[in-house]
Amino acid sequence: MSFKDFMAVIEAPALRSVALHWQAARGARRMPAWKNLDPAAIAPYLGIVWSWKYDRISDSFTGRLAGDEITRAFGKDLRGKAMADFFAGWQFDLIFARHKRVVSEPAFAHGSGPVFIHAERYGVGERIIMPLAADGMNGDGVFGATIYAMPPNTPKKPTAPPEPQSETVVFFPLD
Repeated sequence: MSFKDFMAVIEAPALRSVALHWQAARGARRMPAWKNLDPAAIAPYLGIVWSWKYDRISDSFTGRLAGDEITRAFGKDLRGKAMADFFAGWQFDLIFARHKRVVSEPAFAHGSGPVFIHAERYGVGERIIMPLAADGMNGDGVFGATIYAMPPNTPKKPTAPPEPQSETVVFFPLD
């Protein structure tokens, strides 16, 4: 039931397509593995997808993939970077907790509103985060997608940026 609830809140057609691919890739497993994802199946959306690998022993994430639009929004590529280094000074604690909850419970996450504030981008968008598991059962990574747009006539860095917590994030337990 929770995947259905998760899908019900996703507004952007591109994010809906990415989430449906995650669902198809999981098949009969609780969660898909990274190897189950098929880039060709989501080719039109590769620019907005991203992924982090989670290591339970070190309790850390390492960047696995970032589409061109994601790299452009950050101004740097997350591939191969420790999340703690990548988000140093950019709300690491908040971002780490969000991703760890998705991988550990496991759960789905849906965010909307001001995204990429940590990268000093003050547009609006929508994001989804879904768990991955090499064994199909125990989370070991996250796969997500983010869309983002600057409203017309918005300065790149307003004098009073929105509060960092202003993105609305809702979690859905994995079914």
